[in-house]
Amino acid sequence: MTFSILARCPDTRVLGIATATRSFAVGARVPFVRTRRGVVAIMSRADARLGDHALGLLDRGHKAAMVVDMLVRNDPHAEHRQLAVIDDDGDAAARTGAANTAWAGHQIHDGFIVLGNVLPGVQTIDAMRERFLRSAGAPFEERLLGALEAGRDAGGQVGGQVSAALRVHDADRFARVDLRVDHHDEPVGELRRVFEAYRPYIPYYIQRQRDPRVPPWHEWKPEGAGA
Repeated sequence: MTFSILARCPDTRVLGIATATRSFAVGARVPFVRTRRGVVAIMSRADARLGDHALGLLDRGHKAAMVVDMLVRNDPHAEHRQLAVIDDDGDAAARTGAANTAWAGHQIHDGFIVLGNVLPGVQTIDAMRERFLRSAGAPFEERLLGALEAGRDAGGQVGGQVSAALRVHDADRFARVDLRVDHHDEPVGELRRVFEAYRPYIPYYIQRQRDPRVPPWHEWKPEGAGA
């Protein structure tokens, strides 16, 4: 009941994922990212333990295809899952288990993966792919969120969406952006609203984690801003 896009920027090594689903709190179960290691999606009867395991395998140097293979070999319910992994070299792998119902599938492209299950058809992930490709050169978060919006506008998933999430990691061990809408009538639109409010403060929250002496967010001004 989910559609997602995972990507890695070949120039900056930034990793990220955007996802939406018909159930609650997709950000707690589907997206997993580790800086300079990789990005993972665990979908369709998602088991968050698999995401943690996948990050551990990436930590140990396993490539994307091997991570997917090892997850499948050790999961008795693998045919009910949908998995996707991009490692820090940009290699990508994905698998859609045979027990996924309605329309389910994935597409692996250069540096990104689009996938979904319980969709009205392939048009959802086709639209995500096209939006991501057309937005080359835009900020990374914008490309991911725009692709998610395109998937929603092309039909999303059967029955609509309830939750959505956006997570991006740059060079720091913590997330550059980690935003979730856990329950909403239009979660992708609400995620866009929250992101636009948060966007100017991305540098602030990075700076604050490095230096707790920075002023409160409502007093903070970016470098070079006027008084």
